[in-house]
Amino acid sequence: MASRAEALTAALQSVLGDKLAGVSTALEEVTLVVKAENLSAAAVLLRDAPELRFEELIDLCGVDYQDYGDGAYEGQRFAAVYHLLSITHNRRLRLRVFCPDDGFPGVDSVIDVWPSASWYEREAFDLYGIVFTGHPDLRRILTDYGFVGHPFRKDFPLSGNVEMRYDPDQQRVIYQPVTIEPREITPRIVRVENYADTDVKKS
Repeated sequence: MASRAEALTAALQSVLGDKLAGVSTALEEVTLVVKAENLSAAAVLLRDAPELRFEELIDLCGVDYQDYGDGAYEGQRFAAVYHLLSITHNRRLRLRVFCPDDGFPGVDSVIDVWPSASWYEREAFDLYGIVFTGHPDLRRILTDYGFVGHPFRKDFPLSGNVEMRYDPDQQRVIYQPVTIEPREITPRIVRVENYADTDVKKS
């Protein structure tokens, strides 16, 4: 008898056909990959096809695959990842869509299919710089509107690019280049050679 993951994989292959770029299973969790140009059509099928019925988008996030393994994941750096729930069939699905352009990453918005995507897409835009085409109000949601860059990108400096302070002469808050020294997040710990192999004598 086929497992739930195998049954879901078969249903995805049957419904999506050539819109499917890849599907994998790990720990009984199914991950579907579709190309950016097929996202809108695939989303409608995922929601409406009787065999699938993923009515709910429960999460959406961006991913930066820079320096993943030997380089960008499958040659592309940014991806949007959607976590879907089928209440009808009581199962979950992870959907991954890679942005075709690393310099200006973007995919279509899925708000028309899953309205809950609105703030999630704004968050992915804010933190990763992924543009969701068709979003009615795509603007920052966590960082300040004057924030420079996208802080969850792997090449974003830990200290940031600018800092803000109150200027008594201008009597207002101003932005200026960062003045603190770059920080190291790896503690400098020197241990004796073969530290883990040292015998501990019991008293």
